Amino acid sequence: MSTEHSKLLIVGSGPAGYTAAVYAARAMIEPTLVAGIQPGGQLTITTDVENYPGFADPVMGPWLMEQMQKQAENVGTKIIYDTIVKADLSERPFRLEADSGTVFTADTLVIATGAQARWLGLSSEQDYMGAGVSACATCDGFFYRNREVVVVGGGNTAVEEALYLANLASKVTLVHRRDSLRAEKILQDRLFQNPKIEVIWDHQVDEILGGGVPKAVTGVRLKSTKTGELQEISTDGVFIAIGHAPSVELFKDQLTLKPNGYLETAPDSTRTSIPGVFAAGDVTDDIYRQAVTAAGMGCMAALEAEKFLAEHETASTQQAAE
Repeated sequence: MSTEHSKLLIVGSGPAGYTAAVYAARAMIEPTLVAGIQPGGQLTITTDVENYPGFADPVMGPWLMEQMQKQAENVGTKIIYDTIVKADLSERPFRLEADSGTVFTADTLVIATGAQARWLGLSSEQDYMGAGVSACATCDGFFYRNREVVVVGGGNTAVEEALYLANLASKVTLVHRRDSLRAEKILQDRLFQNPKIEVIWDHQVDEILGGGVPKAVTGVRLKSTKTGELQEISTDGVFIAIGHAPSVELFKDQLTLKPNGYLETAPDSTRTSIPGVFAAGDVTDDIYRQAVTAAGMGCMAALEAEKFLAEHETASTQQAAE
């Protein structure tokens, strides 16, 4: 079993992780980044990215993450393609164990493990991912201007997505499996008052329909949760809005979580409940969930880790002198 020590270990390789790596490497901290089970994060399943600053034309999500990875490497980040399976944050240096058996120890830690959109679990959902199926209206709504879309869900996320899409699409159909929404009352009021939005109650998506070359969504088959009766409606896009699950399994019994399960950080900071441990990106951000905000938090985490290391090195030097 090999052991690797670094001043800063970054777990996760989305925009937050790579940006933290860039800033830390340029500060001569020599960070190590463990890429995780999905190198590049959620952007690797996103086709056209139009809202990341600096690119006049749309760029492919996988290409953008590849560029971030190369940038991090070029400034001196050591990238390990492995997955952390165990973490002990009870004392410094922190100790994390990878799937390969390698043990990583670190003076500071940036958690950038992201979040995964919750999906319906249909095979057709996977078939049309990026071809009409999305989990992010802010990311992909632009492509459905003056077209018809379906939003699936009944909580705040679903209603917010439906309202956002109503500014772009010609018609929005919200499909909910119950006869009432779980969203906040003020959001429900806005939804019901919007003439572009129709709600189909007591139904769930049975299948996503489509075809063609290149393949694209053409409709959804809905199933009544009360009678089991099936119906089909035509649509150009399907937005799954049943929430996100932050990837906190490794840390949830050691770090303080928000009530909704995301990692809690101090206000205007990436500091977690354990000194020297920082969280950036979608693992802590339950509001914005954008690549650019994740990158910004990665920058914050690296700067805070650099400051933490400098303060503790100074303290160690003073103790040694005494």
